[in-house]
Amino acid sequence: MPTQRVSALPRQQSLLLPAVINPFVQDTKLSRGTIIRCALIGIVLVPLRAILMSLVLMVTWPVSVIITFKYPLKGAEPMTGWRRFLCQNVMATLGRLYYFSMGFRVIVKGKQVSSSEAPILAVAPHSTFFDGIVCLVAGLPSTVSRVENLATPIFGRFVRCLQPVLVSRKDPDSRKNTIKEIENRAKSGGHWPQLLIFPEGTCTNRSCLITFKQGAFIPGVPVQPVILRYPNKMDTVTWTWQGFGSTTLLLLTLCQPYTTVEIEFLPPCIPSEEEKKSPTLFANHVRDVMGRALGVPVTDHTYEDCRLMISAGELTLPMEAGLVEFTKISRKLNLKWDNVKKELEGFANIARSCKGGRITIEEFAKFLQLPLNPALKELFTLFDRDGDGTIDFREYVIGVTILCRPANTEDVLRMAFRLFDTDEDEKITHEEFTALLRSALGVSSLNMTKLFKDIDADGSGFITFSEFQAFASTHPEYAKLFTTYLELQRYQAIQEAPPGDLELSSPSISEDKMEDSVSDKKED
Repeated sequence: MPTQRVSALPRQQSLLLPAVINPFVQDTKLSRGTIIRCALIGIVLVPLRAILMSLVLMVTWPVSVIITFKYPLKGAEPMTGWRRFLCQNVMATLGRLYYFSMGFRVIVKGKQVSSSEAPILAVAPHSTFFDGIVCLVAGLPSTVSRVENLATPIFGRFVRCLQPVLVSRKDPDSRKNTIKEIENRAKSGGHWPQLLIFPEGTCTNRSCLITFKQGAFIPGVPVQPVILRYPNKMDTVTWTWQGFGSTTLLLLTLCQPYTTVEIEFLPPCIPSEEEKKSPTLFANHVRDVMGRALGVPVTDHTYEDCRLMISAGELTLPMEAGLVEFTKISRKLNLKWDNVKKELEGFANIARSCKGGRITIEEFAKFLQLPLNPALKELFTLFDRDGDGTIDFREYVIGVTILCRPANTEDVLRMAFRLFDTDEDEKITHEEFTALLRSALGVSSLNMTKLFKDIDADGSGFITFSEFQAFASTHPEYAKLFTTYLELQRYQAIQEAPPGDLELSSPSISEDKMEDSVSDKKED
């Protein structure tokens, strides 16, 4: 029996799936008794509270119009005099009354410091649209808001009262301008009101603190952490992308006798000289402080992870498909968001019909239009990093990025092309293509015809190198598959060679093999 070939690809701990729960999913189960109780209470409370909320809005709207009347949106100085008085006192009071009419009971702990002591308030965890209540408790500080929010009926005028730092998705310089404006306000020496920022950038289920965005920490000024808790028996507020919608949550909240929210102001975090130079270091420090106060872990999840999960949901992929904490992998592999989205779509094409969003070797073979053969089994083993017999999205992207794309060099593709082009006329005919795949990989005639047509983009009846190269760029698994086949053939030749021949020929072969192994280790 020939010696079993052993793969030389290490499994780095940092590339393994993290053992943490998904912070972007809220799976609240409502019993029949709970639904009936909410319905009975809601018959009385919902109409009453809706009337009270409408009355508060009717008063708040003209006040906000008066405050912002003829006041420029951009390039303005901070509001002073009667405008600021109306904001900090009248608008804040009306805002609290609005939340009170919804049944909120607010408990404030700690002491808020002045703008000169801590120009920025960092609030976490961000888990619901009700979190805006912290803005009212903090005296209506400025916020970071999308330009689109200003166009929202009624509430858009309220946002203008806060003199927000505006972010525009249509402006390519928006991120740079936003950071610049945050710095200007944070370093104004108390001239501007405090700036309130939710550094997580998206809503979570409060099970952990995800990675903080750097915007609040780039100025290198003291930051006061503010933590939110909703210590209620029934969670009717958590608003993540997978869970109850905003309308359902609002109705459930209005049906509760009351909803408690705790807002705690922690002592300001003053950055060290090292943290002033490294916003990431400062952000992690503040997050650790808040995590300890809340008694929850911190994780490497990011806003981009949430975007990825939303995209996966649109592709009908479940969240167990290796998406959790994926940005950590993206950074390690230097992947851009557009590339990750493209890989997700590629994975979905294979896994769309799979249960649980995981690919088996049979489904992998079907996607590649190839039968199960030693080369394909070895390639699948390289993808399957945890050895459970399936590939999830993390393993797929790692495999494609580390294993397959480096195999798509022009030299490797030239070698694979020459493998097919037996008459060396720079064209691969259907007969040449069929002969190799049948003898080497055991592909049936039916599968070969479909694969040949996919590669032969112009339908000329033969494959040119440019077509071969273009196909390999969008299907990098094939390039690695053919090099794996060649490696197996070479390995088999070494195993079967007589000792004398092995001594004469092994140096060059072993050297090539060593280069492959070292290259794989380095890239992994």
